[in-house]
This record gives sequence, structure tokens and C-alpha cells, in this order.
Amino acid sequence: MARIAGVDLPAKKRAEIGLTYIYGIGRSRALSLLHRAGVDPGKKVSDLSEDEVNRVRNLIEAEGFVEGDLRKEISMNIKRLIEMGSYRGLRHRRSLPVRGQRTHTNARTRKGPRRGTVANKKKASAKT
Repeated sequence: MARIAGVDLPAKKRAEIGLTYIYGIGRSRALSLLHRAGVDPGKKVSDLSEDEVNRVRNLIEAEGFVEGDLRKEISMNIKRLIEMGSYRGLRHRRSLPVRGQRTHTNARTRKGPRRGTVANKKKASAKT
């Protein structure tokens, strides 16, 4: 099993897909890395030689942010926005959509489950 950037790549997946298990690497970046390392993207991760894995690992380390470093950078950027008091920072603080989406009817993922309406609470308290 290949281990790159602190992540165990799934042995039965193709190299192109296996690299996407690393945070910060998507399909296009994975293809680019494999092309520059001279590795066939269709090859299974379990079939990769130690030399091929090392070439990919060296490219990833040379290129920059993946996994922990990238997560830390993103969280620091969000903290900076919040501390500055920018509009985007306020939206992050209130757990609302940051990029201008409407919130009147949508944004349930960001806002969480619906709260019961006030009218329902009045009816429930009147019955008891």
C-alpha cells in the first residue's frame, strides 16, 4: 500500500483516482502529477513500483500545500476574515452562505435543520 503525504492510498483504485484521496489533489492535478512523474494513470496503486511512488511523492512535496498544511492555511484565512470583521468574516461567524447565495428559502446545509415556527409553539403550550 502506497503512503503519500500521510495518507494511505487505496490499493485497488487506479493511480489517477487514488491520488484524489489526498486533500488538495483533484482529478486534473492528479493527472498532471502522474504525467510529470512518468506514471501511467490507469495503473492500479498496488501495481506501482516503489520508484514510481517516490517520484510522485517528491513532486507533491516540491509543489507545495496538501493535507495538513493546506487545511491550516484555509482555516487561518477564515480566521483572518473573521478578525477583520469583513462581510465574508461575518457570514462565516454566523454560519451563513459566504458567496452571495440566497437564504430566504434555501441554504439548509449551512443553516442547519429548520427550527419549529413560533405558531406551533403557541399551539403546543395552549393544549397543556
